[in-house]
Amino acid sequence: MRNILIVAGGLVAVAAIAGGVYVGTRPSPSGPVATAVAQTPDKGSLLAIQPTDHVLGDPKAPITLIEYASFTCPHCAHFSVAVMPEVKKKWIDTGKVKLIYRDFPLDQTALKAAQLVECAGKDKYFGVVDMIFSSQSKWAAASDPIGELAKSLRIAGMGDAEVKACLANDAVANGVIADYRGGETLGVNSTPTLFINGEQFKGARTIEELDATFSKLAK
Repeated sequence: MRNILIVAGGLVAVAAIAGGVYVGTRPSPSGPVATAVAQTPDKGSLLAIQPTDHVLGDPKAPITLIEYASFTCPHCAHFSVAVMPEVKKKWIDTGKVKLIYRDFPLDQTALKAAQLVECAGKDKYFGVVDMIFSSQSKWAAASDPIGELAKSLRIAGMGDAEVKACLANDAVANGVIADYRGGETLGVNSTPTLFINGEQFKGARTIEELDATFSKLAK
């Protein structure tokens, strides 16, 4: 069951996060915030590290894992909490895999959350991503989800003034939408979507499935 409604800026909002509802596909965003985005790179370029990418692990690692995710997607949160720690320990920390994390916001709340992660700073980026997903059931279910999320961001040095300035920053918003546009170019229409050395995998993978895929590529 999905509860879908149109919101400002042409983005589609998917509600009922509190009920654990699966957040699936949605139409392309349109309107001012979308049209302000610069031209999207081609598919070949998008399967490699981009100048604006956040990369976890050795950038020269032979296996490239690209994750497109939305901060309001329960399946993305489960993947982040239950699977990624093992991937990091077994594959990223050992220099075999590098993770490129990109935003594919499914609604306005996810867009704003992604902006706030960007504003937290490059050195804190992945720590804040982990924090947001691990606490998703709490902040996403609140009457004011971004206000609730902002409380947690104080530990990352973001007070009310920093949060307000970040959410008003069009350049930051456009950067998030650029990730979305890149995902569209690669055929992403739901989250999470993974690319492993260019091969697309829709939906979260188990650690056993990822182990098998990585092991074949590591030979």
